[in-house]
Amino acid sequence: MSDDVNTLKVADLDDGDKPREKALTSGIGSLSNAELMAIILGSGMPGKSVISLSQEILRDADGRISRIARQSLAEMMKKYRGVGPAKAVSLAAAFELGVRCADDMAICDMAIGSGADIYKLMRGKLQRLNNEEFWVVHLSRANRVLSQECISRGGTSATVVDVKLILKSAIDKLSSAIILVHNHPSGNLRPSGQDDNITSRIKKGAELLDIRVLDHIIISPEGYYSYNDEGRL
Repeated sequence: MSDDVNTLKVADLDDGDKPREKALTSGIGSLSNAELMAIILGSGMPGKSVISLSQEILRDADGRISRIARQSLAEMMKKYRGVGPAKAVSLAAAFELGVRCADDMAICDMAIGSGADIYKLMRGKLQRLNNEEFWVVHLSRANRVLSQECISRGGTSATVVDVKLILKSAIDKLSSAIILVHNHPSGNLRPSGQDDNITSRIKKGAELLDIRVLDHIIISPEGYYSYNDEGRL
C-alpha cells in the first residue's frame, strides 16, 4: 500500500494487505494481532488506514492485547482517536467472546486437582477486571466443576462478601465442595487481613453443612495466590 494513499476500510486495502483474504487463504491463525484487530474495527479514520489505527493501539499497549482488553468502553473511546462507540463495543465484544470460548473449553467436565486448575478456569473472568469480584466454584463429590457463580461485585480495592449468601448458594447447588475465588486489580497477590477473615468464616460455616472449602484463590494480572498451596487452609 502506498504511503500517499491512506485508505480507511479493510475492503479498500491492496490485495496483499487484506486480512480477510489472507485468513481465507492461509487460515485465521496466520493473521497478526493488528490484522485481527483491523477486521474487528472495520475502518480507520481520515488520513489513517484501519491497519495503521490497529498498529497504533497495539503500540500504545506495548503490544499486549490484555492491556487493551482491561480497558472500559469509555477509556477506549477517550484514549484512541478514531475509536467511537461502535468500534469500542466491537472490540469489547471480541474480547468477551474469546473469554467465554476459553471458559467453555476449560469447564468441560473439568476435575479440580490444584490451584493452577482453578486459575486456568477463572482467570479469563477476573484477570482483566478493574474492580473486585468474589466468585464461588461449586464442585461435585469427585471435585468436578458443577458451576461458577459471582457472589458480589465491588470497587477497585474491595467487595462486600455475605457468608450467608455463599452458604445458601452451595446448598442450592447441592455442592459437595466449593472453592472461593476473587481478584486483586492492583496486582498485589498477598491476601489481606480481610481476605483471611472471610476465608475462615466461610470455612467454619461450610463445615457445619458438611461442605468442604478446598481453596481460596486470589487472581491478579500478574498471576494467582492459593491458600491451599501455601498450606493456609
